Amino acid sequence: MRKKVVLAYSGGLDTSVILKWLQNEKKLDVIAFIADIGQKDELKIAKKNAIKMGAKKVIVADLKNIFVKDYIYPMFRANTLYEGSYLLGTAIARPLIAKTQIEIAKKYKADYVSHGATGKGNDQIRFELGYYAYNPNIKVIAPWREWDLKSRKKLIKYAHQNKIPVPGSKKKTPPYSMDANLLHISYEGKILEDPWKSPDESMFRMTKNPSKTSNKGENIILSFKRGDLEKINNKRVSPYLAMQTLNIIGGRNGIGRKDLVENRTVGMKSRGVYETPGGTILLEGHRAIESLTLDGPSTSLKDEIMPKYAQLIYDGLWFSPEREMLQALIDKSQKKVEGDVKLFLRQGTITVKGRRSKYSLYNKDLSTFEEDDIYDQKDAEGFIKLKSLRFRN
Repeated sequence: MRKKVVLAYSGGLDTSVILKWLQNEKKLDVIAFIADIGQKDELKIAKKNAIKMGAKKVIVADLKNIFVKDYIYPMFRANTLYEGSYLLGTAIARPLIAKTQIEIAKKYKADYVSHGATGKGNDQIRFELGYYAYNPNIKVIAPWREWDLKSRKKLIKYAHQNKIPVPGSKKKTPPYSMDANLLHISYEGKILEDPWKSPDESMFRMTKNPSKTSNKGENIILSFKRGDLEKINNKRVSPYLAMQTLNIIGGRNGIGRKDLVENRTVGMKSRGVYETPGGTILLEGHRAIESLTLDGPSTSLKDEIMPKYAQLIYDGLWFSPEREMLQALIDKSQKKVEGDVKLFLRQGTITVKGRRSKYSLYNKDLSTFEEDDIYDQKDAEGFIKLKSLRFRN
């Protein structure tokens, strides 16, 4: 009786070749697992192709709401940015896929799990740390670290030899390497490997060119509770619908394009282009409501730990004790991060137009430049003398 492997399958060229390779070279029965995290791919076609290629079972798991509620929202409570720019759209998705993959392996008594991440990238680390967090004894097959199919050209040749469906334009030329989910789309490879070359405008899928969007702009109101987005324009929305709606609104206003050179966990630099329309809006809105409801020292502490928190996620350590410790601190800070933020979106820009909260720490009577009877301005003299002691002695 053949042993079983659960493959994180996307339906793209790499994992399609891997599905057949696991059967041919490893002599394993393959359970193809497709995580639906809002990538908008043709999931039915992917499932059909997996069956056609001999997968013993194909499992499509709808993880969209869980992805936003339990992964994206907690991350955004920290205003997380990797190296000051990257909203971690790929990194935050991998732990959920890995966890679900291990659950499937346990259910179907599979000895192995497999993924399509290359030996040069971050995702191999993210997948495998996720696997081991839930099953330290699981056996991992990482084909890119084993096989001799070291290029897209060789993959396509193998696909043709084994009658593997080759998606779209991949029959002729290597495409951009793409990763898509509810939070973002990332693009790497091809012309983007030269950091001086600009991406082709036709590449973008989620966002309109900012210069071609309406110059009238658009107002939206985001309502938060305990740091999470609860309503858009006063309408309550599920986590999944919230991200989907923000992506649509942000996309039509040209919000959320980023062209980055980042430092990979494995030590090399990588150039990537990202579209994160909804996430960009969410970050701006969340920071705005925090500015009203969090005191100065709390804000400063959050800003101080955020880079560490971002690094943990980027490095695949979502399930680590230290990330959970930081999350507890972050979540504690969000108890009164509640209220409404008014944003104006126009041709790729976001402007905060207003914010309000029943937990507001803003005191107009105290901060006014007009006369008041709350604050004695003479008191500032003593404060300044104490703060300046080291300069005056």
